[in-house]
Amino acid sequence: MLVMRPAQMADLEEVQRLAADSPIGVTSLPDDAGRLSDKIAASETSFAAEVSFNGEESYFFVLEDSTSGKLVGCSAIVASAGYSEPFYSFRNETFVHASRELKIHNKIHVLSQCHDLTGNSLLTSFYVKPELVGTAWSELNSRGRLLFMAAHPERFADSVVTEIVGYSDENGDSPFWDAIGRNFFDLNYAAAERLCGLKSRTFLAELMPHYPIYVPLLPDAAQEAMGQVHPRAQITFDILMREGFETDHYIDIFDGGPTLHARVSGIRSIAQSRVVPVKLQEQPIKGGRQYLVSNGQLQDYRAVLLELDWVPGKPVYLSPEAAEALGVGEGASVRLVAV
Repeated sequence: MLVMRPAQMADLEEVQRLAADSPIGVTSLPDDAGRLSDKIAASETSFAAEVSFNGEESYFFVLEDSTSGKLVGCSAIVASAGYSEPFYSFRNETFVHASRELKIHNKIHVLSQCHDLTGNSLLTSFYVKPELVGTAWSELNSRGRLLFMAAHPERFADSVVTEIVGYSDENGDSPFWDAIGRNFFDLNYAAAERLCGLKSRTFLAELMPHYPIYVPLLPDAAQEAMGQVHPRAQITFDILMREGFETDHYIDIFDGGPTLHARVSGIRSIAQSRVVPVKLQEQPIKGGRQYLVSNGQLQDYRAVLLELDWVPGKPVYLSPEAAEALGVGEGASVRLVAV
């Protein structure tokens, strides 16, 4: 059984293995033991803290095969984007250029660097092994953290954002980066992203142009790359779009990938999930429908994927194995939502 749980320092070696295979552009998952160790330590501190509002906390989850003990995925939530350093985005805007004398009225697409999304909670660090892409386990790895947010709303903002890795070719070159960022740094896209992962995105972002960029002046390849999703990030994009996230308003300042945004109240896994009591049954009847099920706890948070014959308004029947994986017993409550 695959179980989603908070990361622990003992997971470091396995997490670095996952990070090494993550696509270029996932700067929140650097292939560096020191940065990953800091990330896990910050997460452990956040899970242990008493929190009444979203601040500097970050929550890092892993997807573990309970049989082998191997990790097959990971994901994270940052409680407040831009809490410790500015959170930069490009905002899509339209400027109007008009001349009464010539009777010309033109609308021009521009990109303006902004901090609009600062303070929103941020979904980061999604990775799942290639053989699990497109399966319900990918849903668990992504949406399991949304169930955590539903159980602990005081820890998060009213809105959530996530940056989806943008297009780059098989050589790791990004047309969007080459058209804009590379004019300010003598680095290719892959090198710039590695530097961001090891240090910070902020110092690079601060040297990017702060004046509006007129999109028609960019090369065609860069314009076509805007809002495009890297093939290996498509699964993340698809899951969150089904959750109710919206795109088109913001893009990443480095690779032009879409930045998704949603109000917490409109996110499907949060709005449609239900808390129900547990009853144990040696052989629960399987009704053929898959559900994501979480225990709603904090440091001992667990989420799994189960096939259940659950009727709304009734208790959910779990096998002893499923109950053990979730760390719950008879009479406890779990939160569930359909896949």
